[in-house]
Amino acid sequence: MYSEEQKQYFSRNLLDWYHTHKRDLPWRRSKNPYYIWISEVMLQQTRVDTVIPYFHRFIDQFPTVEALATAPEENVLKAWEGLGYYSRARNLQTAVREVHERYGGIVPQTKEEISSLKGVGPYTSGAVLSIAYNKPEPAVDGNVMRVLSRYFLIEEDIMKPSTRTVMEKLARELILEGTASDFNQALMELGAMVCTPRSPHCLTCPVMAFCSGREAGMEEALPIKKKAKPPRPELRAVALIEGTGEHEGKWLIRQRPQEGLLARMWELPHVAWGSEGWLSDEDNGSLLRQNLADQEQILIQPDEWFMDTEHIFSHIVWKMKVYRAKLGDANRPGHGGEWIPFHYRWVGPEELHQYAFPNVFLRIMKEWQERSVD
Repeated sequence: MYSEEQKQYFSRNLLDWYHTHKRDLPWRRSKNPYYIWISEVMLQQTRVDTVIPYFHRFIDQFPTVEALATAPEENVLKAWEGLGYYSRARNLQTAVREVHERYGGIVPQTKEEISSLKGVGPYTSGAVLSIAYNKPEPAVDGNVMRVLSRYFLIEEDIMKPSTRTVMEKLARELILEGTASDFNQALMELGAMVCTPRSPHCLTCPVMAFCSGREAGMEEALPIKKKAKPPRPELRAVALIEGTGEHEGKWLIRQRPQEGLLARMWELPHVAWGSEGWLSDEDNGSLLRQNLADQEQILIQPDEWFMDTEHIFSHIVWKMKVYRAKLGDANRPGHGGEWIPFHYRWVGPEELHQYAFPNVFLRIMKEWQERSVD
């Protein structure tokens, strides 16, 4: 289907280009499969510039398989805070624990063993096996599919599993003997730096001469990708409950359930709103108070609207209205002390580092601090 001349030209010129132009990235300074694994998980859905400081902090805190395997989950989530897609961190720790217990802390070197680990799909297994162990395994991600679609003029929808299978077979054929580590990184690098999603830099591309997509004038039309559905909006009313007395300067936070979206992370109390839309701020506050009382046995006295914000997931977007509030008298028993559910805590700014939050709630509390100073 594709000429050997075209494939050989691609592989040899790509490797020559990479050896001269590759970026100095921290995970490229080591062949440690554990470090490479961490970097590849972090780089899913996240830009390189964002990942670099997280990678440094993460391996400083968890320098070995054993360190991550034995760490409390809350410490791992806190180190991941801000990267999003927190299931990645949980799956990574679960898989690392299996490596620690079953493989003596050595990341497996076979496709079958590494693919059996939690959260390790075809791309991650191929990346770790090829980059760390120089195994001739393909590592096909979005960058790679874009490059191959353009160079070989592949006009199939890259969202189809059958297209990915074709790409993986082709990528495997392109790996010259003994070059898997550099080749897969070179392929990723070309997609990130030259063969970019928009306005590809064709004139500086090391494999332009045999690029079928460019010859056909389709370099910007490829790859073919069916558009994903936009995230579904959900309305959420948030209670920014401010402490008084001994809790002055603190907020009431709660821990999410053990399973599901953002499992076991911490947040400001909030409730899902109906599909009919927002009401007036006064009515929103009243319904927020009623829902928290019914669902959580937390009685509040809503004060005023504070801010609007949103939190975007891959499949939903929370549209959030935040209301300042105080804890109601009903949560202050007359016989002394204060009653709140076991999964709630009072926390001040100096204690936030002890809890893992989705970024949106940190933004709300930071905004409160900044306005208080003003």
